[in-house]
Amino acid sequence: MTASHEKLTQPRGPSRRAFLAGALVVAFARPHKAHAAPLDAAVVPSPAQLGGFVRIAPTGAITLVMPSVEMGQGIYTAEAALLAEELDVRLDQITAVAAPPDVVLYAQPLFKAQLTGGSTSIRGFWTPLRQAGAAARQMLVAAAAQRWQVDAAECVTRDGTITHPPSGRSLPYAEVAADAAALPIPTQPRLKAPADYKLIGKSLKRIDTPGKVDGSAIYGIDIDVPGLKTAVLAICPVAGGTLRAVDDSKARRLPGVIDVLRIDDAVAVVGEHYWAAKTGCDALDLDWDFGANAGLSSESIRQDAKAASTSVAPIEALKHGDVDAAFAQAKRRIDADYEMPFLAHATMEPINTTVHVRPDGCDIWVGTQTPVVAQRHAARITGLPVEKVAVHNQLIGGGFGRRLQADTIEQAVRFAKQVSYPLKVIWTREQDIRHDRFRPYYYDRFSAGLDANGLPIAWMHRTTSGTVRKDFDDNGWPQGKLDKDAVDGSWDSPYAFPNIRVDWVRHDPPIKLNWWRGVGPTHNVFVLESFVDELAHSAGRNPVDYRRALLPADNARARHVLDLATEKANWGAPQGGRIGRGVSLHQNFGSFAALVVEVAVAASGEVTLRKAVAAVDCGTLINPDIVRAQIEGGVLFGLSAALFNDITFANGRVQQSNFNDYRQLRINETPSVEVHLVDSREPPGGLGEVGTVSAGPALANAIFAATGVRLRRLPIDNAALKARDAT
Repeated sequence: MTASHEKLTQPRGPSRRAFLAGALVVAFARPHKAHAAPLDAAVVPSPAQLGGFVRIAPTGAITLVMPSVEMGQGIYTAEAALLAEELDVRLDQITAVAAPPDVVLYAQPLFKAQLTGGSTSIRGFWTPLRQAGAAARQMLVAAAAQRWQVDAAECVTRDGTITHPPSGRSLPYAEVAADAAALPIPTQPRLKAPADYKLIGKSLKRIDTPGKVDGSAIYGIDIDVPGLKTAVLAICPVAGGTLRAVDDSKARRLPGVIDVLRIDDAVAVVGEHYWAAKTGCDALDLDWDFGANAGLSSESIRQDAKAASTSVAPIEALKHGDVDAAFAQAKRRIDADYEMPFLAHATMEPINTTVHVRPDGCDIWVGTQTPVVAQRHAARITGLPVEKVAVHNQLIGGGFGRRLQADTIEQAVRFAKQVSYPLKVIWTREQDIRHDRFRPYYYDRFSAGLDANGLPIAWMHRTTSGTVRKDFDDNGWPQGKLDKDAVDGSWDSPYAFPNIRVDWVRHDPPIKLNWWRGVGPTHNVFVLESFVDELAHSAGRNPVDYRRALLPADNARARHVLDLATEKANWGAPQGGRIGRGVSLHQNFGSFAALVVEVAVAASGEVTLRKAVAAVDCGTLINPDIVRAQIEGGVLFGLSAALFNDITFANGRVQQSNFNDYRQLRINETPSVEVHLVDSREPPGGLGEVGTVSAGPALANAIFAATGVRLRRLPIDNAALKARDAT
C-alpha cells in the first residue's frame, strides 16, 4: 500500500474507554466503522483501533491518525515516522489521516488544546506518539503470543509482522489486531534506543508529496459534495462596520445566481458555480455603515502606541539586578526606538469553508489549525449539540497562524444555516488580505548602559502592542495580565545581562489581531538583535565577537551555532563596495539558530540578497531533509516580510490587496540558503518558526554593514539606502 492522505470524518458514537499514562492519552475501542474519504463508507472494513493513533483493518491496511495539521510543513511525515518507528512498520505501509476534533485524544501536550502552531508539534508529541506506537506494538505481540501460547519476549516484529523465531511462526498485525485491542493497555511501553531507529533521523521522502504532485491531494478549496453551491462575499471594507441596506435585484437576474444571503457585516451571493456567484456579487448595490473605525489610519495607530509607551503603566515581565543603579554607573547610555508593522498571512490558499447545516447535524469541511474551536463555535451558532457538529479537517495550503482563528468558519456557518444545501464560501485574494486578522503593530523602546569596554551593564526593553489573546480567548484577555507572547525572544534571549528589565505596555488597537509565523520572537528577536548590533558598532567591535562576549559560559549550544554559521559564511572575508554581512542569534521554540545574510545594496537603494547561511541545533533530528526545508522556507518567508510587507490603513480601510502590493520574493530575487545542522541528542525542538525569526535581523544588520544606515523600522526603506552621491 502506498501512503496517502485520506480525510477522516468524525466517527459516530464509538464505545471507548480512556486511559491516562503520564503525558500519553490513549483510548481503545471495540471495532467500529471509520469513514475515510474518498472511499465508500459502506465498504470500509472495520478496523481494530489500537489507541487513538493506530487503526489496523482486517485487510492489513494500517491507518495512523495525525494529531497535528499538515500545512506544508511536513508534519504528517514526521509524526507518522514517530508512530511507525515504534510500531515497527514502514512509511509506505501506512495511510495518514487527519484527527477529528477530540481534545481528550489529540490535545497538543504543550498547549493542552487541540491546536497546531508555535512550532510545538514534534516537541509536544515526541514522547506520546512513540509511546502510542510502542504500546500498540506491545499489545499486538501479546495477542500473537497468547494465540501461540509462547512467551511474548520470544517474539520479534518487523514491517508489520510478528515472528516467533524458535518455532518459525509469523502473523501479520491484521490477524491479531482485534484481539490486541481488547488487551490491557501498557502503562510504561518500552521505547527503542536511538541506535535501533530505522526511521527517526533519516531523510525519508514526504508521504504527502505524491498527491501534491499528481493533483490528488485534497485541500479545503477542492471539496465537492452532492448538492454543493458556491458563495462569494461582499464584506464591509471597514472593520466593525455593518450593512445598512442592499439592492440585490440585478444580481438575482443573472444566470446561475441562486440566492442572496445577509449577515450583519457581509452579503453572500450563492451561485451554481463560482463565476455565477462572483458576477452576482459584483452586481450588488451596497450601503454600509462604516462605524467607529471609518477615520482610522496607520499614523493614528502609530502615534497612539508611541504615546502609550510612556503614559500607560507597564506590566513587568522580567527584572534582574538593580537596573537604575547600573545606569547611574554606566560610562555611556544608548537609547533606540523600533517599530514593526501589522502583517497579513497571505497564504497561497485563500480562505474557504464548506458547511452543510441540517436539523439533525452540521458538517464542516475546512482546513483549520484549531478543529475543536471551530466545532465549538459552529455548535453555538447552529444551536446544535457539539457532538452533532463534524469537522472534516483538510490539508491547508499555508497556515502561518491564520487558520488558528475560527472567525471565517463562524462567518460561513452563519450563512450556511440560512439554506438547506451544502454551501462553499470562498474569499477572493483581496478579501484574504484586507480582512485578515493581522500580526500586531509593535513599538519598542531600548536603553543600554555600557561599561568601559562597551558591554551592557544595564539593559531595558519595553514593548508596546496589542494582545492576540483578546481576539482568540473566549473571554478575552484580562487587563493587567502579562501576555508572554509580547516578550518571547526578549526575556529569554541567549545573552547574560547583569541588570535587566523587560516589560510590556498593553495597547490594543481597534484591529482584530492574530499570531503570525514566528509569533512573539519574530518581533522581539528583530529588535533585540538589531540593538545588539548597534551596541557592537558603537563599541567598535566585530558584531560576532561582541555577541560571544555577551553569551554566558554555560550556553554552549548558542555559541556553537553562532560559530558554525559564521564559519560556513566565511564571516571575516573581505568585502568590497556596498556589500555587507549581518548576523542574528536566538534560542526559541526549543531550538538554537544563527543566520548570516549577505547583501549588496545598489547606489539606488535596491537590495540584492546574495546568500544566507544558517546553523541550527534543534535537538534530535526526526527528518533532516524536512528540517532543512523548514529553515529554507522560513528564512525566505521572513526575508520577504522584512523587504516588502506592511499592512497600512487609511480611512479605516486596508490599503494592500494582492501580491502586487503585498510582495513576496520572486525566484530571481531569492538567494541560496545553506543550512548546517548540529548532530544532537537533546530532545527535539521546533522548526516552523525558526527561520522566519532569524531572517529580519540578519538582513537589517547586513544592510547596515553595507551602507552604514541603521533601519529601525520595517519593511526596509530603500529610499533611505540611496548612496549620498546617487541622483
